[in-house]
Amino acid sequence: MEWMLLPLKRFAEFNGRSRRKEYWMFFLFSILVGIAASAIDIGLFGFSIEDNGPVNGLVSLALLIPSIAVSVRRLHDTGRSGWWFLLIFAVIIGWIVLLVFFVSDGDNGTNEYGLDPKADSDIGDVFS
Repeated sequence: MEWMLLPLKRFAEFNGRSRRKEYWMFFLFSILVGIAASAIDIGLFGFSIEDNGPVNGLVSLALLIPSIAVSVRRLHDTGRSGWWFLLIFAVIIGWIVLLVFFVSDGDNGTNEYGLDPKADSDIGDVFS
């Protein structure tokens, strides 16, 4: 149990190193607390299993900084910079943002990049 709670004691410590045991026990702790929070949301607030209720949201928010800190310290233990975590996180978020942009409808009318391709125009004129 000590290994599960150690990252909470070192919640904002981004220097130093964390052993594998500390990282994975905190990972297990996070999953167990998340399951308990979901059970509370389902039992008390009537949320379904697919929904994130207020307790689950608060638990996720409370564990965010300790999770990042223990991840950075774990990277330090493997001889890597903590910036790798930020890089990987940014790439994943970047792909999600790009996906949202790609599935969104385009601007109506002309914008700073040109004419609206969905506008009523003769497409045959463009290729002739």
